Amino acid sequence: MFTISDPKVRAFLTEGTRTAKLAVTSSDGRPLINPVWFFLDGDDLVFNTGKGTAKGRAIMRDPRVALCVDLEAPPYAYLQVQGVATLSEDPGELLRTATAIGGRYMGAGRAEEFGRRNAVPGELVVRVRPGKILGGFNMTG
Repeated sequence: MFTISDPKVRAFLTEGTRTAKLAVTSSDGRPLINPVWFFLDGDDLVFNTGKGTAKGRAIMRDPRVALCVDLEAPPYAYLQVQGVATLSEDPGELLRTATAIGGRYMGAGRAEEFGRRNAVPGELVVRVRPGKILGGFNMTG
């Protein structure tokens, strides 16, 4: 088991443009998984999603989530982050997080564009504080 304060964990979660695969439970109990763009904000993994999406509705119903971030090339690696999500619709926080996410995945030159595009009414800031982190950094070694 790992902790979010481990420098190796932090480096893995912030390197490049790896997506997190978000696992939630649908209203009828089926597991759902979707990729999300995220960034590490302090000790929290943060992403945005629409209030009316399957992800948004699932998190509002049950805030327990898991995210898996992986390296899809040798030496292969992954971290599974389990935690409880908190939600915010604060316009300032939404713009700040959407801009940070846009910068990570689209580059600094397009950060503001993506921030404005995604910081609109009906969007949520989802903040996941890790409760448990599992995984491995060298699956072939």
